[in-house]
Amino acid sequence: MSTNESASSRFADRVGIVTGGTCGIGLAIAQALLEEGAKVVVSTLPADEAEGSAELESFGDRVLIVPGDLEKESYCEELVSRATNDFGRIDLLVNNAFSFVAKWMDATREDWHRSLHVGPMAYAKLASLCAEPMQQVGRGAIVNVTSISGVVAQPKRWTYNAAKGAVNQLTRCMALDFAPMNIRVNSVSPGWIWTRENDKAAGYDRDKFDPIWGDFCMMRRMGKTEEVAKAVLFLLSDDASFITAADLPVDGGYQGLGPEGLGQNTIVAGSQ
Repeated sequence: MSTNESASSRFADRVGIVTGGTCGIGLAIAQALLEEGAKVVVSTLPADEAEGSAELESFGDRVLIVPGDLEKESYCEELVSRATNDFGRIDLLVNNAFSFVAKWMDATREDWHRSLHVGPMAYAKLASLCAEPMQQVGRGAIVNVTSISGVVAQPKRWTYNAAKGAVNQLTRCMALDFAPMNIRVNSVSPGWIWTRENDKAAGYDRDKFDPIWGDFCMMRRMGKTEEVAKAVLFLLSDDASFITAADLPVDGGYQGLGPEGLGQNTIVAGSQ
């Protein structure tokens, strides 16, 4: 079996769009879909196009990489057009690309604009554009990638956290309105995941920082991009056929921790 063959073919003959699919979580999702038989249109910023292209291009004519900026409605329309024209249909949409602008009182209107446009507004636009081709197929599945930052307060991150929080409510509203069209809409909330941003912040020393940052979650380690991808593929698959308007945390228990954290410095009643 070649590296691009898979024992599973859950997504054979299905077509998906994955935004931000040449790096990090998006790349892991695109690769996983391709490995399970899907055809995938991948969006990427021109600056990121080369980063994951080699891995994706090994899947041949089942993948189409389209560079551009999701802030532009014309680019969103191009992604949908390329999927329908080149692959003939759309079954799946993964809204993953998101502008990481983390500012608070110093945020300009331009910062807010970017956070919302390359975030919940792009998610909404793409979902709206995909609705009709999904109806033509007879069903569809959408997964919005949000974050733990959409449900907890974090210091000096008004723009990013507010935009991610908007995605959580947008997901529920989409799910309600798309249900009569037989289109399911769910989200995943990654926690601390080893992406290029965290790799860079750790000085590319995962062995050192994995247990340090792992203290923020019950699993005591950082997550992997492929672990997020597996959760996304579950929600896209027929195994989740009666699941919509749900958020699946992929955070190692981050959201379940209280102020005691992992309890290393906590005296528990009855203990010695």
